[in-house]
Amino acid sequence: MSTVIECRDLYKVYDGKVEAVRGLNLEIHAGECFGLLGPNGAGKTTTIEILEGLLEPTSGQVTILGQSWRRHARQLRERIGISLQETRLSEKLTVRETLELFASFYREPRPTDEVLEALELREKADALVGNLSGGQKQRLAVATALVASPQVLFLDEPTTGLDPQSRRQLWDIVRGFLEGGGTVLLTTHYMDEAERLCDRLAIIDHGQVIAQGTPAELIAKLGGHHVVEFALSGNAYADDTAWRLLPGVDSVHREDAIFSLAVREPHKTIPALLDAIEQRSAQLEHLTTRQGSLEDVFVRLTGRHLRED
Repeated sequence: MSTVIECRDLYKVYDGKVEAVRGLNLEIHAGECFGLLGPNGAGKTTTIEILEGLLEPTSGQVTILGQSWRRHARQLRERIGISLQETRLSEKLTVRETLELFASFYREPRPTDEVLEALELREKADALVGNLSGGQKQRLAVATALVASPQVLFLDEPTTGLDPQSRRQLWDIVRGFLEGGGTVLLTTHYMDEAERLCDRLAIIDHGQVIAQGTPAELIAKLGGHHVVEFALSGNAYADDTAWRLLPGVDSVHREDAIFSLAVREPHKTIPALLDAIEQRSAQLEHLTTRQGSLEDVFVRLTGRHLRED
């Protein structure tokens, strides 16, 4: 597969001492949706802004579609679309006027009516932006990126704050762009969104890639495909040593009073867990089992949840 986005040994240092990005390497292929995940302060936003050409790196190389921002900035602007976390559009313009304004920035824009149809905004074409719902405004923000007829689409948390129906509408738009041969770089605070949309993803922390692969590969690296969660009364047995020795347990994570066991064979682990609790005369207050998820991978690698501030 051809490489569309590539960065090598990327560094960004602020004030000569704060390393926001530290030797980051990425390779994104044509036609895939690639997710970039990371807790706040991990260097994710800085990385995205460098790739979008909005920020100069301190050192390292970035190529988009075989071109660099330093030499081919104008050409790249014609070939990429960007939807920022917060796109502020004039509320006194209509939807059609907004799209026509953005289309005027490009030499060969996509027809406005075609974009309105693709993003289900035709009925709102003559409505003022200020009168749109949150989901409609977000679709319009993506429409301003797609009117360029881009080959690469950067989506920075495109569904934050949207209701479930609006989120799914945007997912369909992303899938349609991919089916048309486009490439997407997505950041999101929703793990289910990353699992549903991304072909591959990278988790970054402290300015470096700490894990990379398909969602299924990353979940497999958790050590087990199942998670057993339990809590004991009175926060008994806070030491997790006993639980690590249970059959089939690959790792143990504790958050407040809840223990999470990554396991391969829950039918063996759960009976052994119940026996161990009974032998210690402890009282079980909570017990659940579920499939392992990207959230589990993320917490194990970073020690935080994706949406934590």
